[in-house]
Amino acid sequence: MEIASVKKRLDEVYENAQVIPFDSDSRLVIMSDCHRGQGNAGDNFLANQTVCFGALEYYFQNGFTYIEAGDGDELWENRRLKPIVEVHSDIFWMLSRFYKQKRLYMLYGNHDIIKRRKDYMSRHCDTYYCDSSHCDIPLLPGISVAEGMILKNSGASEEIFLVHGHQGDLLNDTLWPLARFLVRYVWRHLELLGFLDPTGAGRPRKAKEHIEKKLASYAKERQHVLIAGHTHRPVFSEPEEGCYFNTGSCVHPRCITCIEIERNNIMLVKWSVRPREDRSLFVEREVLEGPVSLSKYACRKDNDN
Repeated sequence: MEIASVKKRLDEVYENAQVIPFDSDSRLVIMSDCHRGQGNAGDNFLANQTVCFGALEYYFQNGFTYIEAGDGDELWENRRLKPIVEVHSDIFWMLSRFYKQKRLYMLYGNHDIIKRRKDYMSRHCDTYYCDSSHCDIPLLPGISVAEGMILKNSGASEEIFLVHGHQGDLLNDTLWPLARFLVRYVWRHLELLGFLDPTGAGRPRKAKEHIEKKLASYAKERQHVLIAGHTHRPVFSEPEEGCYFNTGSCVHPRCITCIEIERNNIMLVKWSVRPREDRSLFVEREVLEGPVSLSKYACRKDNDN
């Protein structure tokens, strides 16, 4: 993955990205890499669905806007989205509640790149069949899934560029149909035997670091605050270090991580199941890094490169 191709692809996404305003009253949460599956042994999200549901309930009740920054659903291993919706109906019910209140935005990543086709989303997500009422009920009717998004502070100069982070990667971007074929027909079966998919969480550490360096370099050169996913490794940059952030993922063995923005502050948060003294379990929110004011980061103020 050459830095020139990464910059070119990210610049293309930036120039065509929808601009979403926010201000000091806004509450935003960004998650990525849920990789929701069909509930079988290859469903890496299955172990964390309760944690994720608890986190989404918290964010809904506290007025957050939920942004899913790609690879929300595992559509390389699985052909169809409908079975995923059925297995994780509680999660999609929460997403529909955000959507009804216009507090839901979705980006696509390499593993769910097919979502860029609006007809695909309309076929699978406009409605779902409710067993209790025996009829179709609206789910995410008319939703569109973008490649990138710009959050622009209406009361200041802060600007945040959101993207999944696979852009410019030869295998995961340009040759994604080949990568999907290998995952679906080769690595999916090897994963059940204990091998890790090298296009996802199973990438070697050095490969992840290589991707992160390219994204961090782009953020620094373009003076963006850049939030991505893709590598499954949470990153929180201090102002003197740069302005690249990574949400992590929802498929860590014991937790999920995400980025929160509240009162123009940014922070990295972890959600996990923890025991109380009476040995009952609860879903705990823990701030890992921050909060740090967005005003402390060098942000792009115009469209010049």
